[in-house]
Amino acid sequence: MRTAQISRTTNETAITLSLNLDGSGASDIQTGVGFLDHMLTLFAKHGRFDLALCCKGDTVVDDHHSVEDIGIALGEAFCSALGEKRGITRYGSEMLPMDEALVLCAVDLSGRSCLRYSAQIPSQKIGSFDTELIREFFLAFTRKAGVTLHLRQLDGENSHHIAEAMFKAFGRALSQAVKIDPQYQDEIPSTKGVLE
Repeated sequence: MRTAQISRTTNETAITLSLNLDGSGASDIQTGVGFLDHMLTLFAKHGRFDLALCCKGDTVVDDHHSVEDIGIALGEAFCSALGEKRGITRYGSEMLPMDEALVLCAVDLSGRSCLRYSAQIPSQKIGSFDTELIREFFLAFTRKAGVTLHLRQLDGENSHHIAEAMFKAFGRALSQAVKIDPQYQDEIPSTKGVLE
C-alpha cells in the first residue's frame, strides 16, 4: 500500500497527516482554516486519496503559517508515499470547469520542484480566507513533493469558483500521475532511471 504518515511540529503549527494514494476519496480534514478544509476535502474526493489531516496553528495571527505548513506536510506525504515512483504514470492533466470558471492543471512527478501559477482571483478574501494563500499552499507543496505543477486560470469571475476549480483539477491531475501503469509497473518512468 502506498501510504504515508507525517507529523510536523514548529513554533507556529502542529500537524498530523495520513495519506493513502490508493484510497476512495475519504477525508477527515481539520486545519483550523474553514475554507482550506473545504478545498482539501474536494481535493481528496476528486483525487480518490484518503486523507486525514489535523492542524493546530497560530491562526490568531493569521492563516498563513497553517496554510503553508499544511502544503509542506502534504508534499512530504506524497513524496514519501510514492517512494522511488516505480510504475507510476508520472504525468497528469485536467481542464476543469466550475460554472463560469475554467482551470487547467498539469503535473509532472519529475523530482524537480517548479510551480507556474497564473490566476487573477477577483477578491482578496473568500470569507475570512486570504486568496493570496492559495499560491502559497501550492508553492509549499511543490517544493516538498518535488513536482512540476502548472495551474492556469483560463476563465472565471467568482473567486470561490476559481479556487474550487483549482483544487478539484489538482486532485484529478495528481490522481492520474500517481496511478500505476500496468504496462510499466516495474519501471521508473524516466530514461535516467530515477525520478529525483
